[in-house]
Order: sequence, then structure tokens, then C-alpha cells
Amino acid sequence: MVSSNDFKRGMAIKLENDIYTVVEFLHVKPGKGGAFVRTKLKSLTKGTVIDKTFRGGEKVEDIRVENKELQYLYDEGDALVFMDTESYEQESIDKDIVGDILDYIKEGDLLQISTYKDKPISIEPPTFVNLKVTYAEPGVKGDTATNVTKPVKVETGAEFHVPLFVEEGDVIKIDTRKGEYVERVKQ
Repeated sequence: MVSSNDFKRGMAIKLENDIYTVVEFLHVKPGKGGAFVRTKLKSLTKGTVIDKTFRGGEKVEDIRVENKELQYLYDEGDALVFMDTESYEQESIDKDIVGDILDYIKEGDLLQISTYKDKPISIEPPTFVNLKVTYAEPGVKGDTATNVTKPVKVETGAEFHVPLFVEEGDVIKIDTRKGEYVERVKQ
């Protein structure tokens, strides 16, 4: 157990049958009443961020979450196969844990995997990924006066909205946190 007064960024805690990491915290000591701690917590299983206030000194269960870097090898139907970059052991992870990161990863990409009691609980792709455009409709001439976008398909099969000048064969940079186009990458 850990006291709310001892929170640190990145600390993992168990709360309401879910596992959270502390994203932000602020100790508040008002003029009247007891001290409290305002926090932003990110669920490792769902990816959602919540605001939670704890009384000063409130006890919470802290847990040990291990982070390791794994390389994505291939899709195995209902699971994905990864390789530990240090021990070269292969590990299968169910697709329900993986979530929508398949839109952003290719074979050979390195990912951060969080495990609790040797079971994977979350997978984080790199913040930015470069993906090749496999299908893009041609942009209509004269449609460039405003921020007009068009849908394109990338090598992972995902679809993103990009500016009209992006063409088939271009490599684009995607922000995986928002799922948005950032820029066209020079080749």
C-alpha cells in the first residue's frame, strides 16, 4: 500500500479493479480543512484518462508493472506474435489486448508492452509512425483554398484524412495518440 502523499509520475496503482498510472498529481493544502491530492490517472487496460481526488494520506494499492520493448513479428489470426529484443523469445498476445494499434504498426516495429504478473495489460505504439500510402484518390484542382482533406489508405489497411497534395506512394507521418496526419515525409 502507498499513501496518496507519496504519488510520483509513472507510478502504477490498482483502483476500482483497474490498473492506472499517475499522469499528473498536485498536493493541495487549503486554508480550512484537510489536505488532498488531485490526480490525473491513465487506465493501462482501457487507455482512458480520469481525474480523481484523494484525501491526504489515503492508502491505495501500488503494483509493480514492468515495461519491456518487444518487436512485432506477424499476425497469427486471433493473436499477434512479438519477440523480446533482449532474450529473443517469442510471445503471442491476444488481439483484444492490442486494441486499434494494428492501424499503426508494421512487421518489425518496436513497441512498449506493460505487463502485470507476467500478463500483458497494454501496448503502446511509437508516438509517430511513417506509413506508405497505398491508395489515394486524385485531388481536384482548385480545391486548395481551404483545408480540404481526402481519405487515403496506408500499408496497414487503415484509412486517414490527409491534404489533397498527398498521392499514392507517398510516405506520411501519423500521430498515434490522435490518429491524425502530421506531415508528408521526404523520401
